[in-house]
Amino acid sequence: MDTSESSTEPQEKDPSAVIPARRGWRRWAMDTRPLRRPAYRRLWSSTIVTAVGSQLTAVAVPKQIYDITGSSAWVGAASLAGLLPLVVFALWGGAIADSMDRRKLLLITNSGIAVTSVLFWLQAVTGIASVAVLMVLLAVQQAFWGLNAPARSASIARLVPADELPAANALGSTVMQTGQVVGPLLAGVLIPVIGLAELYLIDALALCVTVWAVVRLPALPPLGAIAQRRAGVREIVDGFRYMALHKVLLLSFLADIIAMVFGMPRALFPQLASETYAPYGEGLALGLLFAAIPIGAVLGGLFSGTFSRARRHGWMVIGAVVAWGAAITGFGLSGSLWLAVVFLALAGVADMVSMVFRGSILLSAASDEMRGRMQGVFTVVVAGGPRLADVLHGTAGSAFGARTATVGGGLLVVAAMLGLAAAVPALRRYRV
Repeated sequence: MDTSESSTEPQEKDPSAVIPARRGWRRWAMDTRPLRRPAYRRLWSSTIVTAVGSQLTAVAVPKQIYDITGSSAWVGAASLAGLLPLVVFALWGGAIADSMDRRKLLLITNSGIAVTSVLFWLQAVTGIASVAVLMVLLAVQQAFWGLNAPARSASIARLVPADELPAANALGSTVMQTGQVVGPLLAGVLIPVIGLAELYLIDALALCVTVWAVVRLPALPPLGAIAQRRAGVREIVDGFRYMALHKVLLLSFLADIIAMVFGMPRALFPQLASETYAPYGEGLALGLLFAAIPIGAVLGGLFSGTFSRARRHGWMVIGAVVAWGAAITGFGLSGSLWLAVVFLALAGVADMVSMVFRGSILLSAASDEMRGRMQGVFTVVVAGGPRLADVLHGTAGSAFGARTATVGGGLLVVAAMLGLAAAVPALRRYRV
């Protein structure tokens, strides 16, 4: 380990490192200043590899389950099997991240995820063909991921100065969204060539890159006198109590819940591809609908240079969620596939802005001793919201039609977010 970079305090802003104001188109381009920090650069570089690798497994598991059972219901059941461990261990993982060296926790959990990927590969190459085994492995993998995500996100505030947090979040979110586009496409190309089992092996090898990067991070022990604190139910409850007392944190979570639960219509994509956009080709329409939001998010990240200059982070979140709802409404009203893709891409841009500034609020408004627990709640909200949306939109789409449900959800997002912002001023007033 390179101990010369060890740090237990957020880095102070180095005046010599401040870059001149960028002019013209460069002021819109992604702010890459955080990559000048060696520790953050290592963490971010490892994400480039694992963002794609994790998506290979995300495609391989449902594909293998469908191959075994021939049933989409089993695919859906497997998704739910991974949700409960994710929720439980993300909340617990946040408490652990606040009570031990976050670097050590990242080493343990990334190694655990890598071992799980190897086990996925072994069951595939040995031809076990057991849905039960796949669901158990998926539950274990999601448990490790739930432990890992809060520590990873909470560590960023210790690796870059406060004024670079929006840029660091934009860099990380852009890579993850790129993985959601490239990974599934790469899986579709590789499965006929090398087979399903090898996708798991590629993911395991990619995780080795992450482990190597974490080994080279500085130590990230708890600050001050909290080093000996345990990580139990009381600490998890303390995290929720802390969130309730800091309205801006609570509101940042509510903003994401409003956007995702009311306005994420992905469960309706198959129906829309089959009915509304069938003349364009059902397969083409379905692929474009699923890819459009991540593509928009990536474009938003590439042109995120202005994020670092924004100071009213609360208003950025409010505006992004309202823009998301408006774009989803436009998508629901679109009879043209290409116009629908444009609206979904615009929604992806808005989602990127929301992710960046919600993440920045969590890292800047929470004290270091609470950042792990806040990131644990953040992980649960981000993972659980779209799943709740699938149930809500699927039910509404069956009852009222896919386009009506989509438009209604988008309008509900706009109304709910504006109502929340008007009723509780804490988010409007928050600035850095």
